[in-house]
Amino acid sequence: MLALLPDWLDPQQLIDKGGLWLVAAIIFAESCLVFFRPGDALLFITGFLTTKAAAEKGLPHIGQPIVLVVLVLFVAAVLGNQVGYLIGRTTGAKLFGRPNSKLFSQKNLDKSHDFFERHGSKTVVLARFVPVVRTFAPIVAGMSRMKYRTFGTFNLVGAAIWAIGVTLLGYFLGRIEFIKNHIELAAVGIVALSFVPIILEYRKHRQTAVGH
Repeated sequence: MLALLPDWLDPQQLIDKGGLWLVAAIIFAESCLVFFRPGDALLFITGFLTTKAAAEKGLPHIGQPIVLVVLVLFVAAVLGNQVGYLIGRTTGAKLFGRPNSKLFSQKNLDKSHDFFERHGSKTVVLARFVPVVRTFAPIVAGMSRMKYRTFGTFNLVGAAIWAIGVTLLGYFLGRIEFIKNHIELAAVGIVALSFVPIILEYRKHRQTAVGH
């Protein structure tokens, strides 16, 4: 089991119980709903569990070719963000306008808008690698009335780099003997790396605040 994660968040157990389609459903949900989990680790381990090495170790096995696996996860990530964009465009104002909502608060909306102001449309791509932010990014893009064509283009790019890239990373690195024998540690490393953008952004914000 991945360090610091409860059983129901363990990627290996999720894959063992639901296979590729449960993984796809989780990736979809994390891309558009208020559903937080380390999707990076899930993608990485999914890639590894597609290899023969995983089957040889007696671990849960995807049982599908890697081409199909990355295609399904890519589609799930794209559709998730598209739904999030539509939610933001149609009902986002109501969600963030609820006075008693701590999650959908005006403060969160303002922070998200500031993030978009600093990084522009590429936020749709960058947010894929930032836990929690990747859930809100498409909603805020819809609320901000980002052009649908622009959002769609960056959504495809971000989904390809994240869903396909991280999954293939697990698939190929999982063949290395050290990684194969420490796959959970490697997955935790992927999760840790995904928090780097948050840490850098926080440090930048503090430096800016001190400067003023």
